[in-house]
Amino acid sequence: MDRDVRIRAAIEEHWRASELGDIEAEHAVYAPDAVLDYPQSGERFHGREAIAAQRGGHPANRHFTVLRITGVGDLWVSECVITYDGVPSYSVSVMEFGDEHVAHETQYFADPFGAPEWRTELAEPMPGRTITKASVRRT
Repeated sequence: MDRDVRIRAAIEEHWRASELGDIEAEHAVYAPDAVLDYPQSGERFHGREAIAAQRGGHPANRHFTVLRITGVGDLWVSECVITYDGVPSYSVSVMEFGDEHVAHETQYFADPFGAPEWRTELAEPMPGRTITKASVRRT
C-alpha cells in the first residue's frame, strides 16, 4: 500500500477515534516522542503519553467533524470543527510525519464570527452553511 494512503487512513482513524473517545486508538498515530503545539496558549506537550493525558483529561463533551484532510509525504493538514459542550471551534491540525507516525503537530483554533454588513454583496454561503451576520454595535 502506498505510504500516502496509509498516512491518510491513520489520520482518518485518529479523528474517528477522537469522536468515539477511544484514547488509545486516537493517539496511535503519534510517535512515542511526538511534540504537540498549541500556538494560541503557548503550550507544548512532549511525548505520546503527555498528549494523550492532556486530551483524556478534558472536561468538556467533545465532538469532531472533519471538513477536509489534505497532504502528501510528511506534511498533512486536517480542517475540523471541534464542538466543546455544544460550542463549535474551527481547528486546523498540521501534522508532520516521520516514518509512519506524527513527529510534530501544531493545532490552531478559531471561534466562529459574524460577517460584517459591508461584505454582504461580495460573499456567498459555503456549501451546507448559512452566513452568520455580525451583531451591530451601538454606542
